[in-house]
Amino acid sequence: QVQLVESGGGLVQPGGSLILSCAASGFTFSTYSMSWYRQAPGKERELVARIFSAGSTTNYADSVKGRFTISRDNVKNTVSLQMNSLKAEDTAVYYCKAAHALGSGYWGQGTQVTVSS
Repeated sequence: QVQLVESGGGLVQPGGSLILSCAASGFTFSTYSMSWYRQAPGKERELVARIFSAGSTTNYADSVKGRFTISRDNVKNTVSLQMNSLKAEDTAVYYCKAAHALGSGYWGQGTQVTVSS
């Protein structure tokens, strides 16, 4: 049974930091690229950051470059998103996604991040 379980969301003040984690099970984690997406109210879901299977290649949305860092642990089957210098516009539900080159993919249930004073 495939599971992606996100944690670490919450309420943070502008300029603050949060670390999101996603624990994966039920598939061969090390062969999947892992991504964080987010969806704000009334907006489409967008890619925030991606890390490829070996962990040496990452991509970021322009809006988060220099502030967010994605990392993975292929032993613990986890992927994390370190978010610094948070802004109100980072408020969204954040989703973890696993994607295989052959086409299979899985989504987590999402975790709410709210940036507000």
